[in-house]
Amino acid sequence: MLTRTLKESALKPRGLKGLLKTQIQSRHLATVDGNIPRHMPTEPPHLSKQESRERATFTLRDASGKAGPIFHGNSFGARVSRSGESVFTTSLVGYPESLTDPSYRGQLLVFTQPLIGNYGVPSSARDENGLLRYFESPHIQAAGVVVADIAEQYSHWTAVESLGDWCTREGVPIISGVDTRGIVTYLREIGSSLARITVGEEYDADEDEAFIDPGGINLVKAVSTKAPFHVSSSGDLHIAVIDCGVKENILRSLVSRGASVTAFPYDYPIHKIAHHFDGIFISNGPGDPTHCQDTVYHLRKLMDSNQIPIMGICLGHQLLALAAGARTIKMKYGNRAHNIPALDITTGKCHITSQNHGYAVDAASLPSDWREFFVNLNDGSNEGMIHKSRPIFSTQFHPEARGGPLDSSYLFEMYLENVQRFKKNQSILQPTRDNRPSPLLVDMFAKERVGVETDFIKFA
Repeated sequence: MLTRTLKESALKPRGLKGLLKTQIQSRHLATVDGNIPRHMPTEPPHLSKQESRERATFTLRDASGKAGPIFHGNSFGARVSRSGESVFTTSLVGYPESLTDPSYRGQLLVFTQPLIGNYGVPSSARDENGLLRYFESPHIQAAGVVVADIAEQYSHWTAVESLGDWCTREGVPIISGVDTRGIVTYLREIGSSLARITVGEEYDADEDEAFIDPGGINLVKAVSTKAPFHVSSSGDLHIAVIDCGVKENILRSLVSRGASVTAFPYDYPIHKIAHHFDGIFISNGPGDPTHCQDTVYHLRKLMDSNQIPIMGICLGHQLLALAAGARTIKMKYGNRAHNIPALDITTGKCHITSQNHGYAVDAASLPSDWREFFVNLNDGSNEGMIHKSRPIFSTQFHPEARGGPLDSSYLFEMYLENVQRFKKNQSILQPTRDNRPSPLLVDMFAKERVGVETDFIKFA
């Protein structure tokens, strides 16, 4: 009887008043008098307390040396003043990954996201392959951080410290409370500019020597390993990585797909040892690609003497293009975001990509045996190239992301399929060939990048 009554009531049409009455009754039934009041959890001990901060200024200067606007804010992080190239990212999340990305070396990173730091900073834990789980390199690479608002209280299950504490420990200044919209508007109109974060007394904009231009410095030399290091996998492929500032997730993307990796310094004569490997990979990195003339020369010699598969990402794409005979250009303000559309010209499919670069390849300068692979649907700039007859290709964007979408991660499979095919063909021609790393070399090599510079004295 009760079941029949409920079913009939449910089927019976009800007006708005009846619906509201039912909702009120339901809410009354859910709130039982006499319940024990819920006690909110006490504030976790890791949450930072509000502290007074020093005054800080952010001063811009355009490429011609003309003084730009000055923004006043508060200092967080390290109590140091620092200059560099001011660039902006529209990424909403992923600030631990961005700040540790070696491609940001020497740059003052402006976040357009209004609030940064609300989920804290994770630990430097490593995964089963010995790679950093949450960071893209062991230390912060950006020279400074510019935000509208910084969260002093954070909450996330991986967090171990606040963004301010992390930057203090790493010696990196943060300025907050500035109009990042105004800064980005200036950078979009004028282009990426030199800038300086000054902590304490207001900076004298007439002091030219206080502005250090990282564009005139070989930044790759600072972030590249100084000696080979090795990361093992369970597979039978062996990849040589030219480390121009390789991100941890690029290594992870290769190792997790069954390829052991040996990384070499950026200027290592890779063409002399390529026959010991199944494939060559050229990593991302910071700065102007024309500073890496030794790398370009070695890549040109490699392509002239070996049919080995090659893949490049970001700076690796630019270096490969230079080695092929193309040109690179400096962009007005670059592309730094996690949501940039790139069109695959070979399939007509569009991928949302993660990007971080201030230089680009001039597609019109590509030699006749190369063709454009991807194109940026926002500004029409080149996003990749592919050889017409050989297993060589590269992308300007980051298929490994971290942060960002993984739409284009299939490119790692494409590359390793080329590597596997090359390895199979080589085994037919040379049945005794075995490029797997010897246990002795694996034991001798370091397991992480060696001798990478961590100080910013040259950018002070």
